[in-house]
Amino acid sequence: MAYPKKASFETLRRIAFGAIGAGFSAVGAAFAGPVRILTITNLTDQNLIFSDDGVNDKWILPAGSGKVIDISTNRTNQENFLLPEGSFVYIRHDGAAPTISSCFIEATIGA
Repeated sequence: MAYPKKASFETLRRIAFGAIGAGFSAVGAAFAGPVRILTITNLTDQNLIFSDDGVNDKWILPAGSGKVIDISTNRTNQENFLLPEGSFVYIRHDGAAPTISSCFIEATIGA
């Protein structure tokens, strides 16, 4: 049985410090395919909170740090992805608004 092995990289998503508020905001456009690897780099001076539903806090990223979330690199099917095609990553600050730089989202999608 042959398994599909195709990965592509979505356009880099960026949200500037001034656009990161106390409530969740979507970062960039919806994902064009199921996300296999998500990389987040927080170059701001504040801790940031992230969500995949825009309502509930899911994970935190300290100021000046990054995180790689390897959702399903070794999976062979397209079902049950954490971030399916059409979904977003949402962001908010953790009590204090950032005053410098941006936060970046990189997505590797697979088919």
